[in-house]
Amino acid sequence: MQDQGELPSGVAAAWGLRPRRPKGPVPGLSVERIVAAAVAVADAEGLAAVSMGRVAKEVGASTMALYRYVAAKQDLYLLMHDAAAGPPPEEPASGGWREKLEAWAWGLREVAVRRPWTLRIPVESPPLGPNGVAWMEQGLRRLGGTPLGQGERLAVLTVLDAYVRGQVRVMADIAAAAGRPGESAGQGADSSMMGWYTDMLRRVTDAERFPALTALLRSGELEQPAGTPDEAGPQDDAAADFAHGVGLLLDGVERAVARASAED
Repeated sequence: MQDQGELPSGVAAAWGLRPRRPKGPVPGLSVERIVAAAVAVADAEGLAAVSMGRVAKEVGASTMALYRYVAAKQDLYLLMHDAAAGPPPEEPASGGWREKLEAWAWGLREVAVRRPWTLRIPVESPPLGPNGVAWMEQGLRRLGGTPLGQGERLAVLTVLDAYVRGQVRVMADIAAAAGRPGESAGQGADSSMMGWYTDMLRRVTDAERFPALTALLRSGELEQPAGTPDEAGPQDDAAADFAHGVGLLLDGVERAVARASAED
């Protein structure tokens, strides 16, 4: 482990390695209480509502008092993101690496769907908080029985994490654009954003210039979650699309595992 003096202040605060010693401590104020208040604001009003001044008001302290515990707003973001993620779920007792890694991805998605504001925090590094590092540890463990190299295992987690973040954020943005910020994107039939989108595409494209897109539109599959039976309810659309995407990614990982096994 690095010397504590080399750790960024936010990372040190996340791990409790270098607690700030405020002059004239505010009774009842702590890093944990500050972070909990910031997370509550973000849950209720979104990340844009979080400021040092607003959080100070929520905890009944001055803004300057907060800086004695959290050195900068970016540090607060790091702490908020780690707190929102929480510890990872335990590794399933049964199943192979694929089933276990799929469960890991669904766990990430659950956090992102429940707290979409975490996707608005700029990513400045791989996980550094204790919960984020625990998620990475869990993911690596679930690939432990494969012949993939250590770097390949980390690459698999990076791709899955990027897919989770990207898919949930796009779905949330589509839902917000459709005026349904409280719903999961993909809900609704012809009145949904996807129905509107396919209608617009049909109006501006033709079979001569866009033959592949025309074939997709004619199939009707753009308005139906990929890999989902016709009887699936609209409320399952976003989850079904997610499951299909994860399956495609894991198909690729499975091929890489098979190739590595053949080379052993």
